[in-house]
Amino acid sequence: MDIYVGNLAYSTNDESLRVAFSAYGEVAAARVVTDRMTGRSKGFGFVEMPDRTQAQAAIDALNGTDLEGRALRVNESQPKPREERRGGGGGGGGGFRGGRGGGGGERRERRETRW
Repeated sequence: MDIYVGNLAYSTNDESLRVAFSAYGEVAAARVVTDRMTGRSKGFGFVEMPDRTQAQAAIDALNGTDLEGRALRVNESQPKPREERRGGGGGGGGGFRGGRGGGGGERRERRETRW
C-alpha cells in the first residue's frame, strides 16, 4: 500500500521516515519529496508498505503524532487525476486572433523607419 505523509519537518529525510514506519512492519520504500531546484524538502513524502494490514496499522498509529516537531498527516495515497499524470501543460489555443470570428491569416506589414 502506498501511504501519503504530510506536514513533514524540513529536516525529515528518507531514512527517518523509514524508521518511523518500520516500527509497524516492512517498509519497501520511503521517500521525502524535494524541490528539484533547491533540493529542499517540500514537506511531504510517500511510504510503500507491501502488507496492507501493517500499512493500515501504521496509518492509524502515526496520523496526528509528532515527528521532529510536526504533527503528521498520514493516509492512503490517492492516485493523481489522469490529466495531471501525463506531464506537460495543456497547450490549447493557438495564439491570439483578435476580433470576432477568429480573423484568419491576415498579416500586418512591418514598416521600418530609417533615420
